[in-house]
Amino acid sequence: MNVNQLSQRLALVAGFLPKGAYFADIGSDHAYLPCYVCLNDPEAKAVAGEVNKGPFDSALNEVKKHELHDRIDVRLGDGLEVIAPDEMKQIIIAGMGGPLIRDILEKGKNKLTSVERVITQPNIDSRSIRKWYYENGFNLVDETIVEEGGHIYEILVAEKGNPDNAYQNLQEDFQKQLWLGPFLLQQRSSAFIQKCREELDKKVYVLNQMKQATAVNQEKLNMINQEIQWLEEVLHS
Repeated sequence: MNVNQLSQRLALVAGFLPKGAYFADIGSDHAYLPCYVCLNDPEAKAVAGEVNKGPFDSALNEVKKHELHDRIDVRLGDGLEVIAPDEMKQIIIAGMGGPLIRDILEKGKNKLTSVERVITQPNIDSRSIRKWYYENGFNLVDETIVEEGGHIYEILVAEKGNPDNAYQNLQEDFQKQLWLGPFLLQQRSSAFIQKCREELDKKVYVLNQMKQATAVNQEKLNMINQEIQWLEEVLHS
């Protein structure tokens, strides 16, 4: 992958930035995404944050190669530590597990006061991020899902505001929407249906394993049954 051939996943993430964005890409790796955005938008500026020295050095080299050092600041640090309060308008955190992204947002909450938009792309457990958005005054404004290289990725976009909006627009069970995504449930893309099929197979397997156990956690069993019902509703509607 390089700046000129950004993965479909990262190109979709970048597409949720407004023109003239001033954003931080947390866990930027080689800084491909900030370079791509700044090469395509002459008004954009970015901070590329990396916690590990190797990727930090790679990001510095990439920025230097494209002569973008005046617009992209590569910083070494953990999570949102690399930015100051009120510095950024947008935050991107992509390519990590949902719980890790949630923890980064939670730990750096004081850095989000002036942030207008947060774009996350979790590799697993998007529910934990939707829940964090909802509990922290961020309104989920868009979602998309993409299949690439045999993996399915979700992208969740939130803005400061009333966190009820996305969920109140749909008269469906709140927990179902937190898990599967209110916009994804509406859009019903082929990647979303594929994900639901895969999830259903996993849940049925887990349910059968639990039924064979000597001690059954009834609460967990009920939750698995509920999730299977939700998935079947999606696949058969």
